Amino acid sequence: MIPAVVVFGTAGHALTHLRRARALHDRGEIVLAGACDVREPPEEARALLPDHAELTTDPGELAAGADIAVVATPPHTHLPLARVALEAGCHLLVEKPPVLDLGGFAELERRARDRGLACQTGFQSFGSAAVPLVRAAIGRGEIGTVTGIAAAGAWIRRDRYFGRTAWAGRRRVGGQPVVDGALTNPFAHAVATALLLNGTANLLPDRLAVELHRARDIESDDTACARLAFAGAPDVVVAATLAAAADHQPYVLVHGTEGRIRWEYKTDRLEIRGTPIPVDPPEDLLVNLVEHLRGGVALRAPLSATRAFTALVEAVRDAPEPRPLPAEWVRAVGTGPDRHHVVPGVDAAVDTAAERLALFSELALPWTGAGARAGERGDGGA
Repeated sequence: MIPAVVVFGTAGHALTHLRRARALHDRGEIVLAGACDVREPPEEARALLPDHAELTTDPGELAAGADIAVVATPPHTHLPLARVALEAGCHLLVEKPPVLDLGGFAELERRARDRGLACQTGFQSFGSAAVPLVRAAIGRGEIGTVTGIAAAGAWIRRDRYFGRTAWAGRRRVGGQPVVDGALTNPFAHAVATALLLNGTANLLPDRLAVELHRARDIESDDTACARLAFAGAPDVVVAATLAAAADHQPYVLVHGTEGRIRWEYKTDRLEIRGTPIPVDPPEDLLVNLVEHLRGGVALRAPLSATRAFTALVEAVRDAPEPRPLPAEWVRAVGTGPDRHHVVPGVDAAVDTAAERLALFSELALPWTGAGARAGERGDGGA
């Protein structure tokens, strides 16, 4: 069976999915059957579609007769479009964040299960060959007992980034949650990957604390941290900023009683107790989904492995508005679309949070202010 694949979305990250799907189409592994978008598709999207592929604004029309639907649209549209695809009998590859709350998670999980359909999520880092290497090292006790897992990310994001879509930098659009923010979108991989390596990706945290700040005049956070605590498992702490002085490779840091594992998940640079470890090329998640349907191989990024991440997304959604950072701690650099904001010292603060498994408020940082903790739950995330 050669599955027919359709892509919901034609711009932004959807273009990446179209490029990958076209490469698989040209190798005869799938049929790229079409794409849809409510906007006028860019020329590149049109060029990526094979002859006779469908281009429409109607997702239901597109999904009819397809085997796999890739949902690569704005976050708040994922669940409605997933419903359409599942109703048409399509297996799913849903971009991150797959849904924006645990209610949506339960619905998507139930709908896919009831129809016997697979649901893969767009966490590309889950397809890395570093994942089994790190798990094996932990299992062999190479770093002793794991005491905590951290993730850290510090990037520059310019004005053009926040102007690229109507939902960028927004907590809600038209009264509807969209939950854009440092932890839930650009560094979603950091959060989800740390939870995966912790063995708690499919669990609800017993306690969850988030701290949301913003250097920019936007709705969402651009500098944030979180701690997810689980019974019988180490804590996961994540710290991230989009107001860095320089771009850094995001990483996951596994703390052990006898050493550490550091994995830069975008470049697959892996070190175990300071020793570099070679990592094979990653597995494409669409290829993995196709092989799952053909031969029953395990999904690398199933929806079930994003339950704890979704609890964090919900906590960010429900937290108080992000705290504006004091003006004296924010510096604008450049002009026009290239302008970006820098919080002096925030690059180092993100690393320190990962090193100490600490929240920003626990580091006595001068820009956090008193009472910086934005929200905390102790109810399993519900």
